[in-house]
Amino acid sequence: MKTRKWGSLYLVLVFIILYVPIIYLIAYSFSAGDTMANFHGFTWRHYADLFADTRMIQIVIDTLLLALLSSLIATMIGTLGALGIHRTSRPVVKNTILSLNNILMVSPDVIIGASFLIFYTALKIPLGFGSVLLSHIAFSIPIVVLMVLPKLQEMRQTMLDAARDLGSSNAQVLSRVIMPFIAPGILSGFFMAFTYSLDDFAVTFFVTGNGFQTLAVEIYARARQGINLEINALSGVMFVFALLLVVGYYFIQQGSARRKASHKAESEAKLNEAAH
Repeated sequence: MKTRKWGSLYLVLVFIILYVPIIYLIAYSFSAGDTMANFHGFTWRHYADLFADTRMIQIVIDTLLLALLSSLIATMIGTLGALGIHRTSRPVVKNTILSLNNILMVSPDVIIGASFLIFYTALKIPLGFGSVLLSHIAFSIPIVVLMVLPKLQEMRQTMLDAARDLGSSNAQVLSRVIMPFIAPGILSGFFMAFTYSLDDFAVTFFVTGNGFQTLAVEIYARARQGINLEINALSGVMFVFALLLVVGYYFIQQGSARRKASHKAESEAKLNEAAH
């Protein structure tokens, strides 16, 4: 009981450390002043300045487009990769591929960014949207693989055998049995890849060019020039956007769980009717 109490206190402390700076940042986005020294009264001025800043709006759109494209492509490639790893029968080959995949997960972003920069420079690939997109796809694929692979491991071989015994082809087994079963893992991988792409700074900082900026790099550049409460307003908007993503993902997961429970109940009812 005492251990549980200390664990709860530690969790509360962690949440305080994480969220107090965010709340502090957002609170001052409503300050009528120009600095975070004192709160000078409530205003929407900084949000109005933000939405009037055409450069910042364009950067936000580019960042969202980049995150969406990279996560979609990484999800497709990562799902195919997870299927390939799962079907690999030789343990040595499978463990080697998984190790190479995990190395990308634990490698420092600075090393990955510098490696991409050297690679693009050697091949004379221009730095810009294309280089950033390729980099984000590359570091998002291992995330998707790690999200999808556990769902494949949970799948029972008897399901696949039953589908084939009923006359399903390999394509039908993939589209009607495997894909619906691993859909929650695919969705999780997509959201994780989208989030990683959205807030990545280190890798993007290395591979972006003068003609293209992401939100993280732009905020860093502006913050170095001095405190601007427009950045606080942007932080508030992005926090609400991230919160909506999390809530939306939660409801999608809950809906998926309810559909699975309903399908299971219907299957059990049909089996009981057939038994009687």
